[in-house]
Amino acid sequence: MSPSAAAAKQKRQSPADPPPAKSKEPRRLSHADVRTIFLGLMLTIFLGAINQTIVATALPTIGRDFGDFENLSWIVTAYLLTSTAVAPLFGKLSDIYGRRAVMLAVLGAFVLGSAACALAPNMLLLIIGRALQGIGGGGLLPLAQIIVADVITPRERGRYQAYASVAWVAAGIAGPLLGGLFAEHLHWAWIFWINVPLGLGAALMTYTTLRRLPRHERPHKLDLVGAALLMAAAIPLLLALTWGGARYPWFSPPILILIGSSCVLSAAFAWHLTRAPEPFLPLPILANQVVRWGTAASSCAVGTSIGLTIFLPLYYELVHKLSATDSGLALIPIVAMSTPGSLLSGRAMMYMRHYKSVGIVGLACGSVALIALACWPDLPLAAVIVLTSIAGVGIGTIYPLTTVSVQNAVPMHQVGTATGTMNFFRALNSALAVAVMGAIVLAGLGAVPERGTGTSNLASTLAARGLDFALVFRWVFAAAAVLLVLGLICLIIMEERPLRGPATAANVTPPAPPSAV
Repeated sequence: MSPSAAAAKQKRQSPADPPPAKSKEPRRLSHADVRTIFLGLMLTIFLGAINQTIVATALPTIGRDFGDFENLSWIVTAYLLTSTAVAPLFGKLSDIYGRRAVMLAVLGAFVLGSAACALAPNMLLLIIGRALQGIGGGGLLPLAQIIVADVITPRERGRYQAYASVAWVAAGIAGPLLGGLFAEHLHWAWIFWINVPLGLGAALMTYTTLRRLPRHERPHKLDLVGAALLMAAAIPLLLALTWGGARYPWFSPPILILIGSSCVLSAAFAWHLTRAPEPFLPLPILANQVVRWGTAASSCAVGTSIGLTIFLPLYYELVHKLSATDSGLALIPIVAMSTPGSLLSGRAMMYMRHYKSVGIVGLACGSVALIALACWPDLPLAAVIVLTSIAGVGIGTIYPLTTVSVQNAVPMHQVGTATGTMNFFRALNSALAVAVMGAIVLAGLGAVPERGTGTSNLASTLAARGLDFALVFRWVFAAAAVLLVLGLICLIIMEERPLRGPATAANVTPPAPPSAV
């Protein structure tokens, strides 16, 4: 009777066994399993990284072909807007439907958007295609970061930073170079066609390598109203920044109406956040000191990087008279040199108690380099490349530092939401940085009909009017320096909490924020 009672007891307990087994699934992931998952993400990381650089060097050529230089920044802004709106949603969707299913959907939207961009016959349809591409692109890097957080503890993530650096270096070198080559020798549409095979390859790798990824289903409500309100508030603001001083005077009725509309819609968005059952931007997460200041520091650094990546090719072509291909080559240092900074920061988090110091030194050096460019924008090309390389290293230290710090400061079930929130502010600040720098360039060059006829014609036309291109871009570098200094201040304020590890990521439930100091 005792054996049968024991057997009955075992049977009664067996239905309860699967849930603990599912929750303990991550513990059985060996280093080889984790490495396989991480390597499978590398193509996705590469795809997201190269998309940020390959477009930049082709922008002047696109403006020439469509005869539209004034709306050129919207090729970047449209992508940033939609990717901004969807970034927090994808974290919640991945909690509901699983990381692999959402990643496959994201890659599908990105590939469709890329094809639409390549086939666009005019600037308007190209901008619409970029908006569609942004819906997919907004989930690439956030989902990769969330998946990494599922299987690797915060302190151990520096161990895998070398793998990610391969993708970032390859994208940093290939992006500007391919963009310049396609624009100058083939056709700019190839910068979008190349995303199709890369996206399909990433989807195949995602389907195969993420099979063993642990799932952390958790019910969520999607705040689509909040996302719509945010988009509605951001668009008139960006329009005002783009058109102000170029199409309309800054204090003209159209610009004032746009700014007023943005303020009203922003107030409606803030009111909605206080009443939604699960708001688009979770207020408790934003109340977390590490999340708040880490996100702010990261947003400033990423906004600086994106803004400079977009406008440096135009600077090289106008000030240093480089071709599209050569301007792409000159852009490589600021993009590729972020990888050594990222590696250094990742290793510091593994072995240093005060790991934040690497990022503080990096941002300080980067700020000094950009201030020097703002003071002397007509420096020789070699000096400019050295200074932008220093800025790239400094910005690179922030990527792993802020991402890991934010993920380390919240419970495991909130990692997806916190990561999506951080990427939301990154993308929003990048869109604002691009709009502000674009407004500076347009106001400095002046609204002339000839500016859409190509860089060489633009240069000769404006040179005849006595404009100094270097002085125009001085204020672009100044804006970038101010943004990076703000990021440095936010990083100094951010609390430096002990990192969890070494252990399997799913093993550890982080303590409540007050006791995690």
